[in-house]
Amino acid sequence: MIRDQLSDALKIAMKARDERTILTVRLILAALKDRDIAQRGKGNPDGLGESDILQLLNTMIRQRRESISQYESGGRIDLAEREGEEIVVIQRFLPPQIEGEDMVKAIQALVGEENAKTIKDMGRTMSALKEKYAGRMDFAKASGVVKELLV
Repeated sequence: MIRDQLSDALKIAMKARDERTILTVRLILAALKDRDIAQRGKGNPDGLGESDILQLLNTMIRQRRESISQYESGGRIDLAEREGEEIVVIQRFLPPQIEGEDMVKAIQALVGEENAKTIKDMGRTMSALKEKYAGRMDFAKASGVVKELLV
């Protein structure tokens, strides 16, 4: 379970005095706690599930990539490097990513399974894709592939 991995990683990083990992894992745990509290307010006492946690981690990575491009354009290479280090730490908790040709093949197979034919089926297809490949695929890129296949 990802929550256990995060707790273990925090303990190991604290023993090793790995400041970047400590800070990043604490950021993840704080974001996770905030989302858990929001879920409890909606009547879900268990908080976020595994797929939701994976989506949270992917969101954190995407935010850091956007920050890197802004820092680099602003000449703040030191901050861009810090964001890059955080991405490396966050990626430790994600399953291997499906990219490139493997992603296209997986999407083609899912489009066939869902019997999707037109762009009207895109929402249903993306929903099935997110359910099946949660945390293992960049859905912004996948969306473009799905759109190409359904047009």
